[in-house]
Amino acid sequence: MNFRRGRREDYPDINLIPFIDILLVIVIFLAVTTTYARFAELKINLPTSGAEQTQTRPRQIEVAVAENGQYQINDAPLREGSVEALADALKRAAGGEAEPVVVINADARAAHQSVINVMEAARRVGMSRITFATQTSE
Repeated sequence: MNFRRGRREDYPDINLIPFIDILLVIVIFLAVTTTYARFAELKINLPTSGAEQTQTRPRQIEVAVAENGQYQINDAPLREGSVEALADALKRAAGGEAEPVVVINADARAAHQSVINVMEAARRVGMSRITFATQTSE
């Protein structure tokens, strides 16, 4: 005997609406709690001052470092590239100035050691204000 003859089999339905609601809540939670690649910045309100800015700029010593390791201090080429020779040339270029700014203009392909030699020579003669010159890319 076939008792199932007039019956249809009902397949259970899966209701997707609660599943979508849960997924949206998870996405919102992740979006709110995720830290992005941008670093957190300190928001600092600097104090104000009524004093005028000084118009005198500190003396700058331009040090050029070529790709092949040759040095030039204020457009005067150096024959010897040792740290001692650089220190002597920096001291002469300062001319008794207390805190000159050493501006290093290094070639992009210059050896890292060549730049470190300039920094070491500046440290030996007591020059702590060092900066690097760059150019903007177009």
